[in-house]
Amino acid sequence: MQIGFVGAGRMGRPMLQRLVGAGHAVTAHYLFDEQAPPLLEDGAKVSRSLGEVAAGAEMVFVNVLTDAQVRAVCLEDGLVPAMEAGSLLVIHTTSSPATAELVAAAGAANDVSVIDSPVSGGPHDITAGTITLFVGADEKTFARARPVLAAYGDPILNVGPAGSGQKVKLLNNAVFSANIGALAVAARLADGLGMDESALMRAIQHASGDSRALAGVASRGSVGEFASGVQQFLVKDIEVVREILAELGHDLGPLEPLYAETAHRAGIYTS
Repeated sequence: MQIGFVGAGRMGRPMLQRLVGAGHAVTAHYLFDEQAPPLLEDGAKVSRSLGEVAAGAEMVFVNVLTDAQVRAVCLEDGLVPAMEAGSLLVIHTTSSPATAELVAAAGAANDVSVIDSPVSGGPHDITAGTITLFVGADEKTFARARPVLAAYGDPILNVGPAGSGQKVKLLNNAVFSANIGALAVAARLADGLGMDESALMRAIQHASGDSRALAGVASRGSVGEFASGVQQFLVKDIEVVREILAELGHDLGPLEPLYAETAHRAGIYTS
């Protein structure tokens, strides 16, 4: 299949590599000269032009960093209008459900199907072909996309219409951060009881309090070390969740104190 790819960075590049490895012909967008040689080495064609990336592509993937960049690339910079009639756009960036719906509406006006498919996991999961994908799409569009997404995604979960993937990802992020906050509270209690935090975390891994958040904490030795290590991504996720829930007329409710604890441990804010 002919594929266009925008955003071949930390998460996008291993996706591109897996797509090329699956036999797809990929044309990747790049902004800076130093970005082109590695993509060529991966087996992709490269172009600075979004129009060239979209030309002839049956599917185009967008994996930029922010919600604003999704809107800029897809709408303001003209990716969607440049895409072929009948083609499919996949947005992997964690962004606002409203943005997914807006891009989907623009796609419908140009006979382009749009799905939002944020991910859960890291580059190592993509390389292994085991990244979790939350897909917002109708059944027909999902069926079209799934064989290609399977180049790096497993499981691939269809969670509802356009925008639903983003809603699941945001709520997942809220729960994950709250889990870290709960562990931070447990660590503080352990200190008050004269216990070693790392010993507590290792022990809970073998009990009903286990979680993926705990696995990360245990691997780093403490909640503070883990939160600091993922700060770059927690900052983005926490701000996105807060802003979008506010846009939709909701807040974190009972999760708020745990969320604040996570943010504090990550050094995001201290109030």
